[in-house]
Amino acid sequence: MRYISAESLAGKILAEGVSSDPSYAIIDVRDGDYIGGHIKGCINIPTLQLDLRMPRLVEELKHKRMVVFHCALSQQRGPTAAMKYSQGREALLKKQGPEGPGLPDQEVVVLQGGFSGWQKVYGNDVRLTEGYVKAIWDNF
Repeated sequence: MRYISAESLAGKILAEGVSSDPSYAIIDVRDGDYIGGHIKGCINIPTLQLDLRMPRLVEELKHKRMVVFHCALSQQRGPTAAMKYSQGREALLKKQGPEGPGLPDQEVVVLQGGFSGWQKVYGNDVRLTEGYVKAIWDNF
């Protein structure tokens, strides 16, 4: 599994600005711990809904150059989601076969340190984080 640092992801977000169709997607798989802030523009798909939503997610994100997964710490839920997504994408590519329309190369990565690590550096940066409540994360 490949990882991306908070600094690299922040740079990518800021470089693309407020694009209506960024080259990346950020999938936050936190469940009840989603409260207290999230990365701007992320898609929240709680872990318990992931299997059900995965086929549609693979289809919707098939043209993105990078898909970033994370949870609170990116130790279990985030990496597992990234692995399931990668398997779903491989299945889509096989289904299309060599005669299919072809898809761009896609990098599937996990945010190193998860949202916990992200918020320590970018929690108060409104360009990068929405709904941040520092008090929730103080003891995390």
